Amino acid sequence: MNYTLPKSLEIGGTEYEIRSDYREVLDVCAALNDPDLSDQERAIAALCIFYPGFDAMPAAHVQGALEQCYWFINGGEEPEKANGPRLMDWEQDFTRIVPPVNRVVGTDVRALPYLHWWTFLAAYYEIGDCLFAQIVRIRSKRAAGKTLDKQDREFYRKNRKLIDLSTRHTGEEQELLKQWT
Repeated sequence: MNYTLPKSLEIGGTEYEIRSDYREVLDVCAALNDPDLSDQERAIAALCIFYPGFDAMPAAHVQGALEQCYWFINGGEEPEKANGPRLMDWEQDFTRIVPPVNRVVGTDVRALPYLHWWTFLAAYYEIGDCLFAQIVRIRSKRAAGKTLDKQDREFYRKNRKLIDLSTRHTGEEQELLKQWT
């Protein structure tokens, strides 16, 4: 069992400080999902955000640093392969995630100077029935091709912008779309 909230990670026998505040980890997630960056650029951007001393890290530690970063983001568990449709997006859903997390934590997490990612993640896992849970439930039903009941159809019709996950386009794709419309 792990009873600590890590603020550093060991890679290749060297201890590296990490940025463990939930806001910084969400910035890492945003970098990892940036469509304007190549896979390598995403990884480097994420590592630069996550490890304050990344610029001094030996090249031999970079792969391990990325694996440890994913492990940390996943709450200290090995990341699983994505199986199934994407049902949430930290950036798009953040304003609907924060209120139930606040309820679980008992304070507005945005006002805290620091909140460890694992504490934020634990609260996220416990949010229970709320607007965000309803959004995810409808996304899940739609992704599985299930018919929405009358109440869900009405909610979807009125809140389509909240429920539909936005597609991120590269700058090039955005320019092309502008030309078409």
